[in-house]
Amino acid sequence: MQVGSDKGGCYHPLPDSESSSPSEAYPKNERRNKVGCKEAAEGGSQEHIALQGVSAHRKRLINKYAFGGAILASTNSVLLGYDIGVMSGAVLYIKDNLKISSTQVEILVGCLNVCSLIGSLASGRTSDYIGRRYTIILAAVTFLIGALLMGFAPSFIFLMAGRVVAGIGVGYSLMIAPVYTAELSPAMTRGFLSSLPEVFINIGILLGYVSNYALSSLPDNMNWRLMLGLAALPAIIVALGVLAMPESPHWLVMKGRFGDAKQVLIKTSESKDEAALRLAEMIKSAKDLTESAASSNWSGKGAWKELLCRPSRPIRRILIAAIGVNFFMQASGNDAVVYYSPEVFKDAGIQSRQQIVGVTVIMGLAKTSFVFVSALFLDRFGRRPLLLLGSTGMAVSLASLGVGSKYLEQSDSKPLWAIVLCIAAVCAVVSFFSIGLGPVTWVYSSEIFPMRLRAQGSSLAISVNRLVSGIVAMTFLSTSKLISFGGTFFALAGIMVVGTVFFYLFLPETKGKTLEEIGVLFEDKIPDDQRHFVA
Repeated sequence: MQVGSDKGGCYHPLPDSESSSPSEAYPKNERRNKVGCKEAAEGGSQEHIALQGVSAHRKRLINKYAFGGAILASTNSVLLGYDIGVMSGAVLYIKDNLKISSTQVEILVGCLNVCSLIGSLASGRTSDYIGRRYTIILAAVTFLIGALLMGFAPSFIFLMAGRVVAGIGVGYSLMIAPVYTAELSPAMTRGFLSSLPEVFINIGILLGYVSNYALSSLPDNMNWRLMLGLAALPAIIVALGVLAMPESPHWLVMKGRFGDAKQVLIKTSESKDEAALRLAEMIKSAKDLTESAASSNWSGKGAWKELLCRPSRPIRRILIAAIGVNFFMQASGNDAVVYYSPEVFKDAGIQSRQQIVGVTVIMGLAKTSFVFVSALFLDRFGRRPLLLLGSTGMAVSLASLGVGSKYLEQSDSKPLWAIVLCIAAVCAVVSFFSIGLGPVTWVYSSEIFPMRLRAQGSSLAISVNRLVSGIVAMTFLSTSKLISFGGTFFALAGIMVVGTVFFYLFLPETKGKTLEEIGVLFEDKIPDDQRHFVA
């Protein structure tokens, strides 16, 4: 028995669980209805049309099943956040215990981000081949091995090996969590649910800071090992929790498993009619993308060639937007500020290690609080307003941090007001990042690519993210020694000014649109009220 809807003058059949091909989903005697579907799609997706009469409250009601899946997938991001937070304090003790230089510290900190490039590049094809769910498990297991290697490392070489393995796991998790969540979520709550990975990154950072503070009094040959090794615990929890998650309905459709996709959509939709509309759009999108799509043999082959060798004009615009937002996310220096905040505070005049770690806990609280605020308002205010607010605030905060740092560099007395200014500015930098670039980057990267290119397109954009993050982390201290902390922060402020202009010109608003609708924003014929970029 098929479930369908004739809303908007267009019938959308929902395939039975036995259906295994698009031809079964669209019987020949209903071709005339497909014409109506096409006409309706030109003015907006059927899901959007069908839901127009629903109240705003119901539109924004979070589906519990989708929320549960998003939580489990996003928990993977705790691993990266914990590493960022814990390394900021652990590196102080590693440097003393293993007698390593400042250059080795930079390599140790930055290599995880550079090596995560490997996981990011591989994650797209892997998730297309084995599915989104099993890729999340692979990410957790890989990070688990890396955490154990770091915790038991007897030397700098073993510690580096652990960082490399953990980095690959981080690369997998950064791509797959937002993509899976975006594909599972209804349009009206996708912004909130897809921003959960950034929420969990911040929770992980805060847990890392707390771990630093709690273990800092232990002997130097034990504290940093416990700090790093404890990351194995959330990795085990993630790997086991993911087993209860459903597979992405978009991936199931691309594999031709329409019955399985239907079951997932019924659970993640408010009604069977809504599930029918969402499934019909996915099947149509899969058929429009390629004749070979929606088959059990589909594994994402040819996506890289389409993305890099012969992209259409809309795909090129999508690539510019996705790569651009990921580039500026890390070129902002946020990760480096978090990693090296103890060095910044030490340079500002705070000498006690426990006080330094205590201040980083305050910074972590501010960062985590604001990412919750941003996640709650992404679907109400949209991606662009929060992104522009966040990047503008970062530019001002970084400039203020540069002023405070420059003053302290030239002052022997280290006045209290300048120290307070630096601490407040660092907290403001990470808070504005959590409002804008932090959550919006993951949401945007996961939702703007068309279905067949989504996993591998996102992996390409996030690979740029990881590469830039690694470069910034591995050069931050050296650059600061060359031009001072104040000079470095002024340079980062300038980068954020350029980033704000880029976001205004190249990133259209995607709030409230289905994944199938978003592609229209990058076409040549766009309504004037939706055109916010040129290319």
